[in-house]
Amino acid sequence: MEFHHKPVLFEETIKSLNIQPSGIYIDGTMGGAGHSEAIVSQLTTGTLLSIDQDPDALAVGRERLKSYSASQIAEGNFSNMKEIAAIHGIYAVDGVLLDIGVSSYQLDAPERGFSFHHDAPLDMRMNKQGTSAADLVNTLEHKELAEILFRYGEEKNANRIVAGIIKARQAKPIETTLELAEIIKESVPAKVRRESHPARKTFQALRIAVNGELDVLQEGLEAAFDLLKPQGRLAVITFHSLEDRIVKKQMNAWCEGCICPKDFPVCVCGRTPKGKLLFKKGLSPTVEELELNPRARSARLRVIEKI
Repeated sequence: MEFHHKPVLFEETIKSLNIQPSGIYIDGTMGGAGHSEAIVSQLTTGTLLSIDQDPDALAVGRERLKSYSASQIAEGNFSNMKEIAAIHGIYAVDGVLLDIGVSSYQLDAPERGFSFHHDAPLDMRMNKQGTSAADLVNTLEHKELAEILFRYGEEKNANRIVAGIIKARQAKPIETTLELAEIIKESVPAKVRRESHPARKTFQALRIAVNGELDVLQEGLEAAFDLLKPQGRLAVITFHSLEDRIVKKQMNAWCEGCICPKDFPVCVCGRTPKGKLLFKKGLSPTVEELELNPRARSARLRVIEKI
């Protein structure tokens, strides 16, 4: 099995973790284990716990990291990292990395059903369990399905697309990715079809909904920050504005100090900053990286150090 993934902002991310040879680290989204290997290769007496919910990623990660004695691998979602870490005897760490979203492997493996470029079962489940994208498009009422497309895909044509979906599924269930992509294409105005692939936002929205990505992101951020030691760092790579807004808002909240009204002569709230940002506005890929990996165009790295 080949789990190919191009890590985005790779050097910047690894450098930002300020890895110490004796440190304890968590890679909450192991994927193809590229980040994990870069971290664990710098450890001597330290430990790296790599977590992933995708069975394919776990198989590849175990093979790739098997020669590193500092490596530990666990199955699960990063939102549960505190419980997973405790099972491995880890209660405080020097750094956590979260590379959010779908991997290159998942996009490029047709059978996983993430891509509108390949004909495959309409799946999109990262852990291969539970409700699939096909379940959503074939069972949800118009209002609920349109809300998913608008909220998670910021799709302006959500109502038109959902109307097309409901019409199509009345004749037969929508079972494959290309079936859905064609329905979307036929449902949107010609101008939208010319601008970019009209299925992109809908597929993103369905993937987020299927995997509960925004909910687990918030939970994962809180779990990661709780685990950090003082001077420990949390590095998060996001790939679209919905994710980035959640990360930005949470990191800014941790960095906020006194919230008393400005006309108060002294602070009475007692609030002090819990962290400080390494990059005020986050980092985006360089022009050179974008030329090599166009999928990195919307990526952003944000890093916070715990005080």
